[in-house]
Amino acid sequence: MQGLREKMWLIIALFLLASLITGGAFLSVRLAQLQPVEIALADTRSPSISGDVYIGGAVMRPGIYSAKPDDTLSSLVSSAGLSADADISHISIMVPDKNNASLPQRVDLNRAEAWLLQALPGIGEGRARMIIEYRTRNGPFRSVDDLGKIEGFGQSTVDRVRDYASVGD
Repeated sequence: MQGLREKMWLIIALFLLASLITGGAFLSVRLAQLQPVEIALADTRSPSISGDVYIGGAVMRPGIYSAKPDDTLSSLVSSAGLSADADISHISIMVPDKNNASLPQRVDLNRAEAWLLQALPGIGEGRARMIIEYRTRNGPFRSVDDLGKIEGFGQSTVDRVRDYASVGD
């Protein structure tokens, strides 16, 4: 009986050894057939920025900046001067669609600060100050035509500003 057991163990061991050799040969043939895969990374260059860019929000000098092709978003924002309370983890970028011309935003004569009023055609630092003084003394503007009531504002100035200004909602 013990001779039979030894024979059985020998057969099992030979079977396992043959299985191991056959599996190893099969695996080496399969690995030899595999071809290396070439992985090419996409070009990750940043798109070039050119033209005028408006920078506003928590910056010390909000306004329109001229962007050159080698400028980065970081350099443009730093040129506007980040304020101490700026949260640079939340920067909003709006790129208009060329096919959908959007209406220009209007400057509210009753709420705009001097720097924003200066963005209006024909309005410089002095006229912006005059608009703020007028609304402080006389209350809110009822229409854009009320600009004509300010001394030194002619009809031509009112007409140039009309498409870019509003008097609230």
